[in-house]
Amino acid sequence: MTHNPSPLPVLRLRPKADARAIRFGHPWAWADDLVLDRRSRAIAAGSLAILEDAERNPLALGIATPEAKIAFRVLERRVDVVIDSAWLQAKIQAAHDLRHKIYPAPYYRLIHAEGDGLPGLIVDRFGDCLVIQPNAVWLEDRIEEIATTLRHVTGAETLIKNGTSRARAAENLPEEMAQLSGAPISGPLPVVMNGATYMADVMGGQKTGLFYDQRPNHAFAAQLAQDARVLDVFSHVGGFALASLAAGARSALSVDASQAALDLATQGAKAMGAEARFSTRQGDAFDVLEALAGEAAQFDLVVADPPAFAPSKPALEKGLRAYERVARLSAPLVAEGGVLILCSCSHAADLEKFRAACLRGIGRAGREARLIYTGFAGPDHPQHPSLTATGYLKALAFRLMP
Repeated sequence: MTHNPSPLPVLRLRPKADARAIRFGHPWAWADDLVLDRRSRAIAAGSLAILEDAERNPLALGIATPEAKIAFRVLERRVDVVIDSAWLQAKIQAAHDLRHKIYPAPYYRLIHAEGDGLPGLIVDRFGDCLVIQPNAVWLEDRIEEIATTLRHVTGAETLIKNGTSRARAAENLPEEMAQLSGAPISGPLPVVMNGATYMADVMGGQKTGLFYDQRPNHAFAAQLAQDARVLDVFSHVGGFALASLAAGARSALSVDASQAALDLATQGAKAMGAEARFSTRQGDAFDVLEALAGEAAQFDLVVADPPAFAPSKPALEKGLRAYERVARLSAPLVAEGGVLILCSCSHAADLEKFRAACLRGIGRAGREARLIYTGFAGPDHPQHPSLTATGYLKALAFRLMP
């Protein structure tokens, strides 16, 4: 990943654009803020370039993608840094060293895009297997070098390229899956977290096969699960349910629209020796919640971890209404003195708006609540302080009063 020592192409901010955002740490420049003339539009997508302010003062060194909405991604504030193989290895090594200090086993998010200084790159680790999401042109162009460096730093031999993210469409990248190295994957991979065993389908599951971000929130829920009746809605492969069973839950019911995900959850419960206490229910979550209410079902711990109802600002109001509805339908199922945990992975819905939507739903269900816990993603998902999208996950635990 080297560049010619001759001067790099330049992108320049418009006079009315706020250069302070870049100076103070924001990692992107939007196309609407740039002077995009014939010269700048001719810069090949994914090229190294220098960003200047309107007075032609250099602001940052980064990646130009002039035809995309995010037209410039910052790599370094200093424009004299050499972006080469040594630079890439240093970034990946630093990310690896952080996780190695925190986690006793190699199961975690290894690279969290801008949070680790590698914009657009997601890498999840499953022991000897790495799943790579290259969500920007500059990463796609360098995928072989990235894979080689990852193998060198981690020692992992099996690398999978997951090119199914929606973010790739914004840079005109194709949707594709490919195994880059290692022996063929013949089935789901077992992952032990918080005492539970999860089965990760790294070739055909959602995202990279498992959601590591909820690990600390699973652990909190598990503290409440001893001898509890647990309901896990939008459970995917059994996230909260299996953690609760590992902590001694009396029973756990997982609800999801995907039968394939529920089958993986059942495999996980069997691997833990907890299948007798585990059950599943396939169907639309809202329909199942209403059906459970009709059955007068009661649980000591109810968790709802839906997909992103508000993935963008235009979807915010509709998304907040959906979160309110989840809270309204879930609250009647919580036994007196029990706990309701509600989650959001929508970066457009900030913590305050999400909390307000949850409380509206709980109130409309005729319940009174006390907030006892606010959770976020784990430290393997470092937040870029200037980019709210990297702090997308929120988890709120409410004790519903007797």
